[in-house]
Amino acid sequence: MKTYIFLFTLVFSIFSIGQTKQEYLQKNRHDLHKKTFQFPQKGFKILGFGAYHGSVKTEDTELNLLSSLHRSQTISYYLPETDYSIGHYFDQFLQTGDTILLKVLIIHYGTNVPQERSISMYKKWKRLKEMNDELPKNKKMKVVGIDILTTYKYPSKHLIDLLDRKLIQSEALTELQQMVKLDTTDYSPRYNSYAKGVLKRFVADVETKSETYQKAVKDKASWDHIIKNIKVTFTDFSRLREPTIYQNYLDLSERHDFKNKAQYLRMGFSHLEKSREGEKGYPYFFTRLIENKIYPKEEVIAVIGYLTNSEVLWDELYDEQGEYEGFTTEAGFGIGDYEKEYFRGIDNLKKTKISDQTLFRLNAENTPYSGHMPDLIDVIMTESKSNSEAVKGMSTTDFVDYAILISDSRASKPIFEMKD
Repeated sequence: MKTYIFLFTLVFSIFSIGQTKQEYLQKNRHDLHKKTFQFPQKGFKILGFGAYHGSVKTEDTELNLLSSLHRSQTISYYLPETDYSIGHYFDQFLQTGDTILLKVLIIHYGTNVPQERSISMYKKWKRLKEMNDELPKNKKMKVVGIDILTTYKYPSKHLIDLLDRKLIQSEALTELQQMVKLDTTDYSPRYNSYAKGVLKRFVADVETKSETYQKAVKDKASWDHIIKNIKVTFTDFSRLREPTIYQNYLDLSERHDFKNKAQYLRMGFSHLEKSREGEKGYPYFFTRLIENKIYPKEEVIAVIGYLTNSEVLWDELYDEQGEYEGFTTEAGFGIGDYEKEYFRGIDNLKKTKISDQTLFRLNAENTPYSGHMPDLIDVIMTESKSNSEAVKGMSTTDFVDYAILISDSRASKPIFEMKD
């Protein structure tokens, strides 16, 4: 009898919790398609949006989210998941509208996340330019990249652009200029590519002739920042990405007055987790900002996108000569809502959504998401190890403030499928 009562109580408790969360979500949900919707919170320092890569509606969702943010608070900086130099040329695109530049930028931007080397990303940036053009001059967004360097092409071009070439000539600089002009080399920093050799010789030349170069540099702060990031790639930098993102942010903060000008960050959602997954968990970017007291936790806002009934771009396919020949998509594993891999509690979002882009505020007063159940963080996996033990007993709001359920999205297509 006692066993029966215990089981009944347990089932009733689970049912009640589920119902309570659904009732809460119904009161704290918003349709991102509504042109009058304003994001509920103001006064934050940095807001990050992240989702699984490779789905068309993720980019539409981001634009709708940004529109709502601009209606409630000025966003001064857009921080994409890329390095400083690619960010610089993205900012140049926002000013010029040069779509030839944009296409090549997307290709190199996607070196880090190939699923985002897509037509959807290209179209997103074109619409982002239109959005920025409509803003008053004093409220336009500036693009700043804080990520680790993933390709040498644009840092090399950026360094050349920063020099008054009438004031300096050297063999190492000529070699760098020729590499960028020919544009036929492998720009990878991940092994001893031709480009890495050119950059090593150039950086050594800069350090040997420091005074000569400094006289020719038009923007010393940018120059020093790029050189510093290139030198990181001369080390075994496979484990340095998160520390580099954090340090780059600090290095650029004073220059761009980040503490007084709100930023919008677009990165994969792990970078936006506001807590470690367990005491010994790895500290991602937002966790570092909070643990090191750069900002109070409430001024760092994490918005995570969750996919349902959707597809994602999975792999680009290449022949033996390295020529692009097609792509694959995925609709089960890889979207976070699959019988063998899903987020705990995602059904509550699915049952209370009001559109294919429904924003749920999880951190409102009296939220049930502050309890010791890591809904939307704990990934249930039936055939491999997940993060369940690490996050056991933690709350959703330890990690994230808002969830967006993105429904019925097609997979993105690689930009190589785009017709000129």
